Amino acid sequence: MEIDEALALIRPIPDYPKPGILFQDITPLLANGEAFALITNHFAGYADSNSVIAGIEARGFIFASALANKLNTGFVPIRKAGKLPHDVFAQSYGLEYGSDTLEIHVDAIEFGGKVLLIDDVLATGGTIEAAIDLIHRAGGRVYQILALLEIQGLEGRGRIAKKYPQIPITSLIVS
Repeated sequence: MEIDEALALIRPIPDYPKPGILFQDITPLLANGEAFALITNHFAGYADSNSVIAGIEARGFIFASALANKLNTGFVPIRKAGKLPHDVFAQSYGLEYGSDTLEIHVDAIEFGGKVLLIDDVLATGGTIEAAIDLIHRAGGRVYQILALLEIQGLEGRGRIAKKYPQIPITSLIVS
């Protein structure tokens, strides 16, 4: 299987979760062991030694934790508000169909630690920008952003690049 074949398993779901949104369902890709492994292995090529892998709830967790396991490194969950049991930093943000808040444990990252940040979709950039802010507040330094999908028309890449021009962004599908 080639990476394009793995990515072709993603199915579009119109009008989910709201009318006008074209949701990209990654569950067929995840259900195919060969495709999931191929994506994880591809993401591993962006990992730096002595770094941790951070994933954004919920679908970013899947790829980030699989990659952290593969690389035998730490996984840092960036969760929606109220789901972490210890002291947290919180960051509110806007997204293409509402607003939300992300949190990270205050002690999740060693000061100055290198962090590879993964999410499933880069849309308006608000979620990823909030995650970067949280990682920095927790003492970490994001050196790479990975996304499975990018919705180019929502200009999230430009938003992130304006605030964090030093952080490279890689998306496997840009639509």
